[in-house]
Amino acid sequence: MIRFPSPPEHAEQPPIPRHLWKVAALSGMASYLDAALIVSIAVNLAIYRDHYDMGVWMAGAISAIVTGCIAVGSLVGGRLADMFGRRRVYNLDILCYAIGAIVITLAPNDIVLFIGVLVAGLAAGADLPTSLAVVSDAAPPDGRARLVSFTQVMWVAGIVVVIFLGYVLSDTGMVGARIITGHLIIAALATFLLRARLELAEPSEAAQREEAAALAAPRGIELKNVWNRAALLPMVATFVYYVTWGIGANTFGQFGTYLLVTVSGASQSLATGINLAFLPIALVLTFVFVRVADTPWRDRLFYVFTVVQVVAFCIASLTAGALVGMLVFFVLYQISNPFAGEASYKVWSQLTLPPDTRGTTQGLTYALSRGVFAGVAFVTPALMDYSASLLLWLITLCMAASGVAGVYVIHVLIRRSPDTAVAPAPGLGVART
Repeated sequence: MIRFPSPPEHAEQPPIPRHLWKVAALSGMASYLDAALIVSIAVNLAIYRDHYDMGVWMAGAISAIVTGCIAVGSLVGGRLADMFGRRRVYNLDILCYAIGAIVITLAPNDIVLFIGVLVAGLAAGADLPTSLAVVSDAAPPDGRARLVSFTQVMWVAGIVVVIFLGYVLSDTGMVGARIITGHLIIAALATFLLRARLELAEPSEAAQREEAAALAAPRGIELKNVWNRAALLPMVATFVYYVTWGIGANTFGQFGTYLLVTVSGASQSLATGINLAFLPIALVLTFVFVRVADTPWRDRLFYVFTVVQVVAFCIASLTAGALVGMLVFFVLYQISNPFAGEASYKVWSQLTLPPDTRGTTQGLTYALSRGVFAGVAFVTPALMDYSASLLLWLITLCMAASGVAGVYVIHVLIRRSPDTAVAPAPGLGVART
């Protein structure tokens, strides 16, 4: 059993006030609703196809539009948050998501369903970079990584809840599909009401000036401040990490069950059960990541588990997708993913991107990455049919590349981060509206 040593006493993590955990939880609902939307469409797609008598092109369009809209929403929403205030966009996009979820749930035909997916996808994308920037604004430097990484707990929870609901309601047809998307309405509206009452604070002007100086970043939200070394270097590095890691993660998220059935020879129920059984492991270990996120163990564990992750994909590739090899893969992947995955990308981005343009810059990396994921997803079934082994080896190479990019981020960018380079910033100031 792996034990995670506590940091030495002189580096003991200070406690985080309860109200900041509330900010992290409500911001993390962006990740929950993002993951839940994608998975709910995947789980319900066959039901939608039969109920609405969809053609194959419409079914494909609805699947593709989710990822595409999240990409566009991230790009636009992050920029709007920097321009017009993160608090304002933070509240508006979650309300738009609820409207989209209502349209999806009550859609009388596939055209209306498509419109609902379009609205919800754009809103989900807009909320991702905005909510992370809100957490960073509110967090003290010595607690930022823990609060940001907690949003990843919510992301995993969104997957677990929807897959569990899909499993329980698998025999209820369109009623079950409406229940799954109906829970998104309730979650989004409850989040909107709670966010509207939330007292949000941001660092003082002195703290923001100190952080920008430590990153050698100019002040201001102008686009010219995105195209300079202080912003471009962490943007490119975190993008390369996220896109190479995400090709593997997104492929198995969308096509893991499909691969187990078509390549490994598992039954549909066994394939679904395997995915469901291993997800709680990821959820528990993501909590462990939150525990160590503000200590040196965060990046030390990355070194270990990025190797474990590559080994997992090597095993899947060497066994050409055989069921026994895939079972070993899923165990190793779910153990390593929380420590060498999206949570690392989120934390590194918030520690290294300039404070004034965090929404814009992270929105850009999210958007470009999700666009790549959509393109890869389009060709994955054909590539899997041609050669599952080739597909698995290409993903393995991507995972190895993500490990190299992660090491660069840690050794070059994190070491210049103000959260590790300077003393904790002064206390929090007034709320941004």
